[in-house]
Amino acid sequence: MNSEHTSLWVRRFEAQDFPVYRQWYADPLLDQHLGPMDDDWLAHVMADPVGEQWALGKAQALVAVIGLVPEPEHGAWLISDFAVDPSQRGRGWGRRAWQALLAQPAMHARRHWRAYVAEDNPGAQAFFDALGWTRQSAPSPEDPFWTYAWRR
Repeated sequence: MNSEHTSLWVRRFEAQDFPVYRQWYADPLLDQHLGPMDDDWLAHVMADPVGEQWALGKAQALVAVIGLVPEPEHGAWLISDFAVDPSQRGRGWGRRAWQALLAQPAMHARRHWRAYVAEDNPGAQAFFDALGWTRQSAPSPEDPFWTYAWRR
C-alpha cells in the first residue's frame, strides 16, 4: 500500500514531540499564522487542564498537531491551532489528520466545532471550505478573523 494512504496514529501531544514540532516553525508561513513557538507554549500545553493538544503521525513521523479548547458560550469545540508539517503541505495530510482525530472515541460525542481563521490566511480558509465548514461571519475592522462552524 502507498504510504501516502496509510492510516495515521493519533495520541495526545507529548513533550517528546516538541523538538520536531518547534522545527516546523522555521517555515515562514506557519510561523506567521501560528507562531511564535517557544518553551512557554509547551509549558502551557503540558499544564492545561481544559485544552487538548493532539499529535498525529505516520510511522515514526509527526505530521500534524491539532489544538482544541471547549467554547462553552457556543456549546462547541474550538480548533485553536491546526498545523501540518510544512514539508508535507499540499499532500492531503490535513484532511487525513482531521478525519483521524474525528475517528477517536473521545471525539464521537463532540457534535459542534468552530474555528477562527485570519483574513490573511487563504490556505486555512481553503482548507476549512474544502472540508465543508460553514463561514458564519466575515472579518471586520475589530475582528480580522473568519468564523467557521461545522456540525457532526
